[in-house]
Amino acid sequence: QVRLVESGGGLVQAGESLRLSCAASGSIFSINNMGWHRQAPGKQRELVARIPSGGDTTYADSVKGRFTISRDNAKNTVYLQMNSLKPEDAAVYYCNAEIRTTRRPSWRPYWGQGTQVTVSS
Repeated sequence: QVRLVESGGGLVQAGESLRLSCAASGSIFSINNMGWHRQAPGKQRELVARIPSGGDTTYADSVKGRFTISRDNAKNTVYLQMNSLKPEDAAVYYCNAEIRTTRRPSWRPYWGQGTQVTVSS
């Protein structure tokens, strides 16, 4: 069984920063893409940033230049550094990862439970 656990959400004022973390644990054999999505009330879940096991990162246009995604493969952890936060960044942030477990040879997507980010103006 695999679990993804996020942390680091909270309430900040516009212009401030937050750092989200997401640690994967369990019967992990390998992790491919890791990423962050977000969902605001009444809106669809959207990709914020993605980082492959090797290669270039991907960002939503709305966060380019303000957010930075990184990962620590030794810790099976992905981070999202969010700077210059805006009220429109407020949402529940979910991490996800494509994981091969020790029991199954195929890649499967896994999701965290979400962490709330609130930005006051």
